[in-house]
Amino acid sequence: MFHLGKMLIFLGVVLIAAGAAVMVAPRIPFLGKLPGDIHIKKDHYEISIPLATGLLLSAAASGLFWLIRFIGKK
Repeated sequence: MFHLGKMLIFLGVVLIAAGAAVMVAPRIPFLGKLPGDIHIKKDHYEISIPLATGLLLSAAASGLFWLIRFIGKK
């Protein structure tokens, strides 16, 4: 049961971080508006496909995880 408790605490921290990121994301001016993001707006619908933003966030997350792993090996 101890491991289940640790996993639930970790999941709670991850959900809090995700919620905070969702709250802060609209305040970052370039997210979703990079050249390469597709935004289609018609009369009755709107489609947004943030390709460049997704690539940028993926590269940033990969770099952060690499840095954490690099520092952890020392």
